[in-house]
Amino acid sequence: MYRYDELDQSLVEQRSAEFRSQVERRLAGKISEAEFKPLRLMNGLYLQLHAYMLRVAIPYGVLSSKQMTKLADIADKYDKGYGHFTTRQNIQYNWPKLIETPDILDELASVQMHAIQTSGNCIRNVTTDPFAGVAADEEVDPRPLCELLRQWSTLHPEFAYLPRKFKFAVTGSAVDRAAIKVHDIGLRLKSGPNNTVLTDIWVGGGQGRTPKIAQFFKSALPIRDLLPYLEAIMRVYNRYGRRDNKYKARIKILLAETGLETLQQQVETEYESIDRTAFEFIESEYARIVGSLIQPEYLATPETSTSDASTQSSPDFKAWRQQNVKPHKQPGYSIAVVSLKPAGGIPGDATSDQMRAIADIAKQYSCSELRVTHRQNLILPNVLESDLFKVWESLVKIDLAEANIDLPSDIIACPGLDYCALATARSIPIAQSVSKKIRATEKKTDLKGVSVNISGCINACAHHHVANIGVLGLNKGGVENYQLTLGGRNDQNASIGQRIGPGVAADDVPQAIERIVNFYVDVRKSDESLSDTFDRVGKEPFKEAVYG
Repeated sequence: MYRYDELDQSLVEQRSAEFRSQVERRLAGKISEAEFKPLRLMNGLYLQLHAYMLRVAIPYGVLSSKQMTKLADIADKYDKGYGHFTTRQNIQYNWPKLIETPDILDELASVQMHAIQTSGNCIRNVTTDPFAGVAADEEVDPRPLCELLRQWSTLHPEFAYLPRKFKFAVTGSAVDRAAIKVHDIGLRLKSGPNNTVLTDIWVGGGQGRTPKIAQFFKSALPIRDLLPYLEAIMRVYNRYGRRDNKYKARIKILLAETGLETLQQQVETEYESIDRTAFEFIESEYARIVGSLIQPEYLATPETSTSDASTQSSPDFKAWRQQNVKPHKQPGYSIAVVSLKPAGGIPGDATSDQMRAIADIAKQYSCSELRVTHRQNLILPNVLESDLFKVWESLVKIDLAEANIDLPSDIIACPGLDYCALATARSIPIAQSVSKKIRATEKKTDLKGVSVNISGCINACAHHHVANIGVLGLNKGGVENYQLTLGGRNDQNASIGQRIGPGVAADDVPQAIERIVNFYVDVRKSDESLSDTFDRVGKEPFKEAVYG
């Protein structure tokens, strides 16, 4: 984990004090809601259907046990005893009172956290591979670059009011677990000569009403040149991005209208004009960040056996270990993924009691560190293999031992019409009913390679476009109607799913998904994901399976 210095701590404390003054003026009627809106959005405060919602930043998804405990305390003191983890590796509180939000920010600042730039037309929270720094297949640890980007982008005076929100994602592995190709800018780190770090850049990805896969933009930039190059991209976007229509304001639209070569030329021209003396600090600051990361104290010769009588007799533990435990770069250690998707549960939700318990588990078994994934789950990144059974037992006690990671019941779902003012349909009840129906099938049939994402409106906060099975909730004449898409991917081979036919009623969604999954199981070849099978057999057979 990165350790705040005095400048970091001063920044979050000052920001909290500024927002307290702004809230006081709003409550006193000295500023209008229209004047207050951009101020609250820059501090992560939305006005939803029923109440305010506060989105708290978890930069690149990394949390300490102390921070998770604080999040639990905030859920109890200022909300209704739970929090919702999001696809940007953040956490949201759905019921804070406006008058208490400055107190929440003060409490966050006390544990080196904040809500800065979790909303508004600015650079949002930078996300990355949730296995960063511990993945067995990792080439470069992306966390130092993520921290460098956080420092560069936070309160950047040129990019505080962009044409539209802007999102970065970073990966350091050939297998993309950060979905970089569906972001405004995606960065792939790789090793260069003499222990240098090089960066490949993709630009123009995004979802929403106009989903696009990012295009390859620049190859093998060294760290010293990366920030000025990103600054050039942002300046060109800020200058030419559409401000007359928010639906056409993202860089993906600018890229489509301008063309790749023209946009590259504009960026190169801007890059050459940038005063490089302002960026002379980059390599030394990157090295400082690397040195500031708190590294786990791994045991040199850990005990790796978990094959005692209790583990041998527990099929539930074996299923959890097979499905939720991933390989670690350090011998004798594992990465344990904690599912926030119990059958019939609300995807991404965790109670305050669960948050405190998982913080304690991390403190005892994972070097006091946790991660949030963009699939709305949690991770214990540094677990001794000999401790896996104890971890599982602890998770069972708090109902967080569901063995369904990478299975269809590991559903991504947005809050939908239960909370969101933009939603056109419910997503939470659909996710609950789908997970109940599909979970029983998962326990007797191998369904790895099937993902289900459910969005409650065209804004696609649940990434339905890039799910193997995507569900989009719409309003048709006052009735909720759900479109189905198939064949999407959010990995290194990212693609947008195809709509397979007319929408279906809410009650029919679980059965439609069951038919899709059953057909996939019948026709798949060995090691094919659902999207692989869809690419091979085409849309019509799947359509026939759903609609008859």
